[in-house]
Amino acid sequence: RAGGVSRTAVAPLERLKILQQVAGSTTTAYNGVFRGLTHIMRTEGMVGMFKGNGANCIRIVPNSASKFLAYETLESWLLSRARESDPDAQLGPLTRLTAGAGAGIFAMSATYPLDMVRGRLTTQVDGKYKQYTSMTHAARVIVKEEGASALYKGWLPSVIGVVPYVGLNFAVYGTLKDVVAEWQGLKSGKDLSVPLGLACGGVAGAIGQTVAYPFDVCRRKLQVAGWAGAKALAEGEAKHLAEMRYTGMVDCFVKTVRHEGVGALFHGLSANYVKVAPSIAIAFVCYEEVKKLLGVELYISSGG
Repeated sequence: RAGGVSRTAVAPLERLKILQQVAGSTTTAYNGVFRGLTHIMRTEGMVGMFKGNGANCIRIVPNSASKFLAYETLESWLLSRARESDPDAQLGPLTRLTAGAGAGIFAMSATYPLDMVRGRLTTQVDGKYKQYTSMTHAARVIVKEEGASALYKGWLPSVIGVVPYVGLNFAVYGTLKDVVAEWQGLKSGKDLSVPLGLACGGVAGAIGQTVAYPFDVCRRKLQVAGWAGAKALAEGEAKHLAEMRYTGMVDCFVKTVRHEGVGALFHGLSANYVKVAPSIAIAFVCYEEVKKLLGVELYISSGG
């Protein structure tokens, strides 16, 4: 629920980010947050602003649920192991980082085909190229034309990127909560007010996303490499860049930097900065508030 609410709130920015990642230097239509959103609105209307959001919500609900469940399980297990040798052991940044990274990899791998399909649906631009009509249709066409393994294109950079992204999200968020709680004189991080929770979640999200961003760009490029929908975004002499094919993650990084420069690894970062802080913050705070309502006694913070 938390993931679905937060993603829908920033859906236009999410679509713009993906279009900027995929299109890269092949078009200037999506350069800048304001210019990009204006172009989408002008050419595709309000519907275009939310294209792919339905698929994203379907993907994010099981992804977020499995991620948080896996995190709580790993965190509890790591703490119990630590207390076997030290009864007074507490959760530290390293423990949170390990639990967060493990939970992220588990959740991402379990739902990756949904992300692959969502990426294709989001990249389709009305008036240029439209091959898929729904998630199920897209999945069937991809498997038929590219093979079942195509549903896992870009999986490796996603796994590697999960470590700093999800790991730092949880580690920074949990640690910030405890530090702020101590500063406020509270018993634990779970007693923080909603505004302070939002602030901690926002900082955590921004740091994690920035470090992992090049891997996210690589994932998107691999997902659409060789697909006509990506080629349709290109303009003028840059069309040859849209026809680029990659043998894997390293080849993608090398060719992207060689042909577009290091800055290409951060295309869409500005739109991401605008969306990631409120998105992650809302998700974390919704998560904590729902746990309080349900009376669940497992918390991300080390306090208790």
